[in-house]
Amino acid sequence: MSGIGHNRGPQLAGSGWRAHCWTQARRELLGASLPIEVVRLQVRRAKSLGLDYKTYAGVRATTGRDLVAFLYSSNALGVFRTTEAPTPKVLHRMAESAAVRHLGTSPGIAPDVLARRIDAVSARPLAPFGSSWSAIRDEMKGWLRAQGLPGDAVLMIGETAHEREMMTAGGLAGFVSGQAFFAGVTDAL
Repeated sequence: MSGIGHNRGPQLAGSGWRAHCWTQARRELLGASLPIEVVRLQVRRAKSLGLDYKTYAGVRATTGRDLVAFLYSSNALGVFRTTEAPTPKVLHRMAESAAVRHLGTSPGIAPDVLARRIDAVSARPLAPFGSSWSAIRDEMKGWLRAQGLPGDAVLMIGETAHEREMMTAGGLAGFVSGQAFFAGVTDAL
């Protein structure tokens, strides 16, 4: 039965129809033709951040914002003890990126020590594994406020599913694995 004002369109109760609608909307958004000057600017910006164009354009289309900062996890940097340092290749790749560097460390790693090694603007311990979603969200949002950053302008370079969960809880722009980023292959959102 249809009530007053019903346009007799398809039922939206099933997830199949919603998935189709979202797929179509995303295809139209990403397939929209941009002026060549805009594309050239975006290609240059992606290169300056150390991202491939597809990754950068996907984040840009999803959030509507430019990326200004990266939150690197110590896991993504390949650092598992305070006495360790990132490899020269990792340090070089980070230095090439125009994004402001921030650091999140795993338990047992002194954030300030590693932050000095990578020249990070801020450093903080990441939420321990097993933290509740709301605790992770509150911690991430508090960190973003303290740094004066909008979450959707920060890309997380991480390595674990727990770090991906932190990205989602904090409302960050996206997630790229450290292996992909430091290998120069960033189409991993």
